[in-house]
Amino acid sequence: MKLKVKFLKWEAGLPVAMLHFKTAEKLGVRIQGNISIKTLSKYSKEMVTIIDTIDEPYVRENEILVSNEIKEEMRLKKGQKVDVNLAPIPESLNFIKKKLNSGVLTRNEIFIITRDIARNALSEAEIALLVAAMYKQGMRMSETIAMIEAMIKFGNKFSVKGKYIVDKHSIGGVAGNRTTPIVVSICSADGLIFPKTSSRAITSAAGTADVLETIMEVEFTPDELKKILKKTNAFMVWGGSLDMVPVDSKIIKVEKELNIDPKSQLVASIMSKKFAVGSKYILIDIPYGKSVKVDRKKAESLKNEFLSLGKHFHKKIRVVLTDGSEPIGNGVGPALELKDIVKVLDPKQKGPKDLEKKSLFLAGELFELTGMAKKGYGLKMAEKILYSGDAFKKFKEIVEAQKGNLNRLKRVARFKKEIHSAKKARITGIDNKKINSLARITGCPVDKFSGVYLYHHVGDEIKKGEKIISLYSETQSRLRQAIKFYRVENPIKFK
Repeated sequence: MKLKVKFLKWEAGLPVAMLHFKTAEKLGVRIQGNISIKTLSKYSKEMVTIIDTIDEPYVRENEILVSNEIKEEMRLKKGQKVDVNLAPIPESLNFIKKKLNSGVLTRNEIFIITRDIARNALSEAEIALLVAAMYKQGMRMSETIAMIEAMIKFGNKFSVKGKYIVDKHSIGGVAGNRTTPIVVSICSADGLIFPKTSSRAITSAAGTADVLETIMEVEFTPDELKKILKKTNAFMVWGGSLDMVPVDSKIIKVEKELNIDPKSQLVASIMSKKFAVGSKYILIDIPYGKSVKVDRKKAESLKNEFLSLGKHFHKKIRVVLTDGSEPIGNGVGPALELKDIVKVLDPKQKGPKDLEKKSLFLAGELFELTGMAKKGYGLKMAEKILYSGDAFKKFKEIVEAQKGNLNRLKRVARFKKEIHSAKKARITGIDNKKINSLARITGCPVDKFSGVYLYHHVGDEIKKGEKIISLYSETQSRLRQAIKFYRVENPIKFK
């Protein structure tokens, strides 16, 4: 069917087209179904996209309204005619069903699935089937390798030159635990090149990108990032904005909605993003414990998987297993976590000791991995840079280069509730999952200044009437929900 292209000032965040409901009926396409759009030129371009229906005057029966994402990708002009048809059922759907039925996917099958996700041939519901299959059946090493290679192929690469290009990643699960900005600042202050792309929250209260966005921009073009990197030796941005691994971004979007994070996809996601930015030295942090993603046994298995992938792709990888039995730092939520970071970095302030200790350990590991420090001396090197104020100076340079301002941290959430101890007691446990859920109920990660602040950790003795936790929210209704959740779920255990 030949239709005229029409635009509105409309960005959907993904390729979407609108058809008149009568046109959709003629094509036989349902709402949220897929259509193919093809230009009529000699060297035609074709794109698969999801559709919605709308009535006049926005779109007529002979028109198709496309989002800016489609306009830019296909370089369409207003009034241009395109051929619009019902998209065929993607071949990759059969492979996803095969995986659901315990089948092992070939390299070619994984490449076809990845290609179809990249070109929008699979709907979110169909991607959800893939996520469910990976979650239920897992993936063999051969499948994970193929997934990494495919995700890199159907995306962009960020070319970085230099001998010491490093990266670090935590598999997450621990509330707070915002070590990345501290580690990046310490390492880049002493010459390591640190092109850090970070994720947004999937199941936690905040991802590193959510935290940093509180005070600075985290989305830049590749050319802009090269200038920042040349100036500061580092950047800290949201990886999804670079379109380096777009398939991963689409899968993560579905994982957020399902609130699951399959191990095989987690590994492929981490490694594909590290390889796409050209990292030569990679440090992986795997927290383990009762209320995080993995226990000690699974952490060991995951460690071996990362090390095997490092050998296969000829990268120097170090994996550390760390204690994930309780939150790290005091704040949980974008702004509250960032305040902890600044307190650790600034020699004039006193930050959470557990966050400082872990950050120094990770930075030291990177110094030793690259050979910048001899074995056993990395920690001392990291301490010298942090305590001298050089790391804080570097952090402020990065913030300025990314159009940020530390003064934005002076804001506080509109509503606050302090919860005090009813008696003298000792803290015996703090559940990471429940603390993350509590912070999300307050409004995280969307409301940057919402979240929770912990005054104590496991083993601490508290007096009657002493503050245990503060809840912050931008709305009273969310604050009430958070208070109720805290009282019902008891995320902090006492004895």
